[in-house]
Amino acid sequence: MRSGGDNSSIDPPLTLQFEDNKLLQVLFGEHDRNLVRIEETLGVRISSRGNRVSLSGDERAICIARSAMNTLYARSKEGLPVDFSEVDAALRIANLDLKSAPGTSKNRTEATLITSKRHIKARSPGQVTYIRALQKSEMVFGIGPAGTGKTYLAVANAVAQLLEGKVDRIVLSRPAVEAGERLGFLPGDMRDKIDPYLAPLYDSLHDMMPADQVVKRIASGEIEVAPLAFMRGRTLAHAFIILDEAQNATRTQMKMFLTRLGEGSRMAITGDPSQVDLPRGAVSGLINAVETLRNISGVQVVRFGEQDIVRHSLVTEVVRAYDADDRRQVISET
Repeated sequence: MRSGGDNSSIDPPLTLQFEDNKLLQVLFGEHDRNLVRIEETLGVRISSRGNRVSLSGDERAICIARSAMNTLYARSKEGLPVDFSEVDAALRIANLDLKSAPGTSKNRTEATLITSKRHIKARSPGQVTYIRALQKSEMVFGIGPAGTGKTYLAVANAVAQLLEGKVDRIVLSRPAVEAGERLGFLPGDMRDKIDPYLAPLYDSLHDMMPADQVVKRIASGEIEVAPLAFMRGRTLAHAFIILDEAQNATRTQMKMFLTRLGEGSRMAITGDPSQVDLPRGAVSGLINAVETLRNISGVQVVRFGEQDIVRHSLVTEVVRAYDADDRRQVISET
């Protein structure tokens, strides 16, 4: 990005004008790092003078850059930070908007969750579908690779509904399957052994609510974090119930969990079928449930792909490499 530079593009550059130069500093990032990110991702050139920003390059890339920059500027107006993850998210959504039918981008802006600490907006096409499914359906399966926001958005939705009074409590659960490690060798009592395994759920809660509220609501029973085995024999009414790492639930456990759904409750079941840690030969309850319940009204399945990964860009490459290796192994075995 070159400030005030001439543009040698054959086509005239597109010029954007923003109201507040101070907000542009947030949008541009330190040493214009966010603009460089946009340039490198789209192959465009960006120059600025005062509150004017010029974009030159391929017409389609310019359209994406314009939409992304308007989104990021609006974010900065809300007093929210703009970093690489937000830049990448804005570019993904802008690209999706360009491919979508007229009117769908308006619906996409409604894919937002409001919690005590954050306003969370969809960062990928799959996340848009997922958030809207969680708001609409009573039972939602979120399936896909790591880094797609399956658990994070489910917890955000649960917190938002709790704060709005749509549910009375949140129940978060995971099957306590040993992923190549032995829980029994951890020090302490059962609670001490299990809590580290449930840490990702606690992390998501603390990202949505102040720490004192999390502690208070856990103490009052409004929020419960427990292993899957603790769900047996219960009926959970007026609750938002989440089962994370569901690929590690057996078929029997999954049936038990799904039948805990009580009046006024909603369920989100998340997992990655490519990371099953069950004993060899055991059937994953997640895979089985998606197939078994496919024709039931009120059950929605949202499948995430590589394009929905919102963590570090290397995570996408890692997932892609492992998927390719899995395919090679299947071919060699046949």
